[in-house]
Amino acid sequence: MAMRSLAFSIWFAALAGVPGAFAPAAGAQTPPQLELPVACQIGAACVVQNYVDQDPGPGAVDHTCGPLSYDGHRGTDIRVAGRPEMAAGVAVLAAAPGVVRALRDGETDHAASQAGPDAGNAVVLDHGGGWESQYSHLRQGSVAVVTGQRVAAGTRLGLIGWSGRAEFPHVEFALRHRGRAIDPFTGAPAGGGCGREPAPLWSPAAQAALAYQAGGLLRAGFATARPELARALDGAYDAAAQTTQAPALVFWAVAWGLREGDREFFRLIAPDGRVLTEGGDTLPRNKAQWLRYIGKKRKGAGFPPGRYRGEYRVERDTEGGSEIVVEVVRTLELR
Repeated sequence: MAMRSLAFSIWFAALAGVPGAFAPAAGAQTPPQLELPVACQIGAACVVQNYVDQDPGPGAVDHTCGPLSYDGHRGTDIRVAGRPEMAAGVAVLAAAPGVVRALRDGETDHAASQAGPDAGNAVVLDHGGGWESQYSHLRQGSVAVVTGQRVAAGTRLGLIGWSGRAEFPHVEFALRHRGRAIDPFTGAPAGGGCGREPAPLWSPAAQAALAYQAGGLLRAGFATARPELARALDGAYDAAAQTTQAPALVFWAVAWGLREGDREFFRLIAPDGRVLTEGGDTLPRNKAQWLRYIGKKRKGAGFPPGRYRGEYRVERDTEGGSEIVVEVVRTLELR
């Protein structure tokens, strides 16, 4: 599934034609040192779903030559798992000192199929010397700054949201120098090729927090019917029926960043330790976000009461052998 968050909205592009709208502030040409632009733990509460596209052609690769990008992407997408996590509130922070150059609020949070302006609710900061950063897809009503306001690194700008053209709740952090997209993980312009010696613009602390992760788990749980990705991300299955009379018992998991050739393994285990059903598959292509499930329909008098166990694991071949990309266990008590 292509991830389309589209950093540069028509609205912000139009601002470029307004005299003074993006005029660089006076200052040195040295790029700003960037701090973490979100108040969450990367790899746990948040993950980096997409990086800047460094493929100069029609394909897409991230700065490590991995697949965590899409054609023409010019930002870094930091996401939460789904709507419940978004609703809990994750702060978006200024990555460096600057002045609020432009902003938008008021766009609703919804899926991409219902999207309005590409970037949704957003804030643009001018860091001087032609450097600016943009924070897109913020939660409706969360923008906490005003145009012309001078902010320090770490100032709260808003909350991670699902506004604009976005297929998952996230903030897209985009860095530009005199209008040209810059990859903060390399210090080089977008589209210049991957695997080069990087000169990251992150502070040491932010660089450590943003250590590259090539896939993982978003959410997992149980349902009483065949699950759907959008509903799983919305939290629709978080209160699955805990009765032996449920029409079906389905264990599901949503993973991110899976790659062609990854091997999946599923098991659903009864309270007495019997394996009710199991399965596995090899991914035929890369999956940016991916819902998998396994289950059994109710028969006769219903499911035996007790604690059921769902297991999901994803393994990936590496140069040194193999590694586990996802491993999750969930249990459900049926009464």
